Amino acid sequence: MNVRNTKKPDGRVEQRYVSRFRMQSYGVDNLYPQHLIDITGASGTAMLCLHRYAKFIEGFGFANENVSGIVVNRHGQTMDDLLSLVAADVAQFRGFALHVNYDVFGDIAEVQHIPFEWCRLEETDDAGNVARILVHPGWDGNKTRNGKTLYVNDKNVDRYPVFAPDAALRQMEIAGGVAQYRGQVMWVSADGMWQYPVPIYDAAITEISTDEGLANVKYRNVRNNFLVACMLIAKKGVPDVDEEEQREMISYEDLAAFQGDEKAGKILYVELENDEDKPEIVQFPARNFDKDFTATDESVVERIYAQFHQEIFYAIRIGKIGFSGNIVRDAYEYYAGEVTTEQRLIERVFERVFRLWHGGSISDFVIQPQRYITTEGQGQ
Repeated sequence: MNVRNTKKPDGRVEQRYVSRFRMQSYGVDNLYPQHLIDITGASGTAMLCLHRYAKFIEGFGFANENVSGIVVNRHGQTMDDLLSLVAADVAQFRGFALHVNYDVFGDIAEVQHIPFEWCRLEETDDAGNVARILVHPGWDGNKTRNGKTLYVNDKNVDRYPVFAPDAALRQMEIAGGVAQYRGQVMWVSADGMWQYPVPIYDAAITEISTDEGLANVKYRNVRNNFLVACMLIAKKGVPDVDEEEQREMISYEDLAAFQGDEKAGKILYVELENDEDKPEIVQFPARNFDKDFTATDESVVERIYAQFHQEIFYAIRIGKIGFSGNIVRDAYEYYAGEVTTEQRLIERVFERVFRLWHGGSISDFVIQPQRYITTEGQGQ
């Protein structure tokens, strides 16, 4: 079939021009990163893979211990703290943002992490460049501060000039001095300059959402299934009052007492109005829906692992290649090699920012690869 004739999927990250803020929307509703957080957060498999991905990007921190301990802002965060926050954003979004401020000499005096999902790009100029980054902690309008809703409006949306050290002193002068100057934002995307990034797991977002659905089925199967052991039918021990009514009605509230794991194994007792020679026991076979989704469950989990390039960890999990210290060590070495591109992105940005550090230029930002630690605490 010709490519032109195949069914075309919707764009993964459609952009719109939001004239109210003169910005590019991140997704049609401007909430693409927020949706990613919600969808992955509801999937145990996705969160497991995502945390492992971030862990390996962070590695063992910066190889230069003199660099890793440098305090980078007023909150006392060190260079290693900054790396950890940045690695998490790169894993989840394939991008990150840093707020940079300067001293009176134009040297960088403070660097802070900005959650990537807070950031949006201003509309590009005729040359295709972005002049400012828009920052708001809750683009969905649900964020509160001091008990008050932080509405998405011009008053609450902060605009920072993009990272440009040569322009800092001039911007500082226009702002009225160093005390009034609010700094710049280094906004980074793995998909290129001024492009909203798409994470590596985006193509498996359907499987990730399905993983949540499968978990819901298992939850309801255990928590809400009718798990009564049997029903015992016996004659009523009082005189017959209404011959037409053969069986005492059981209300919905009564049935709820026999649902769920905590009520499992109970006997449902029903009395008959008419006399019977002997009690009758009616078995209640429980319907287990888990078996109906076994194949789906396995394929979904495997697909999510594969999208994160973590097939080797999946193979260890299902016992395909066994389990030993050597196998796990090899898995660590393999996956450490898978994240070198992400690590180099972080290293290049840190080198660019901290070469103007007020305490002296810093350029040694090599990230140590993640290693497997044995029970004796020694790297293997």
